[in-house]
Amino acid sequence: MPKAYWVAHVTVDNPAEYENYKAANAVAFAKYGARFVVRGGDQEVMEGTSRARTVVIEFKDLETAKACYHSPEYQHALSLRAPISTGDLVIVEGYDA
Repeated sequence: MPKAYWVAHVTVDNPAEYENYKAANAVAFAKYGARFVVRGGDQEVMEGTSRARTVVIEFKDLETAKACYHSPEYQHALSLRAPISTGDLVIVEGYDA
């Protein structure tokens, strides 16, 4: 079964408050076994457009990735992020060769 990923592009308007979101999302990510692959490092857009921050989070499978997003723990974290950032998030199944 292939792994799955959250791929997020985010513009953070209030970095200090964003730290509260990061602390809250850690609860959901620990519960669902998430692993950060990319967490806002330096980036250079080579084609198209993007936001200032890119995050990629790995999950054991698609069902787990979706369950984490819909969990009460992550929805609480999201309620902290929504007022202080703008983002795009996709949940995508990995390629299992």
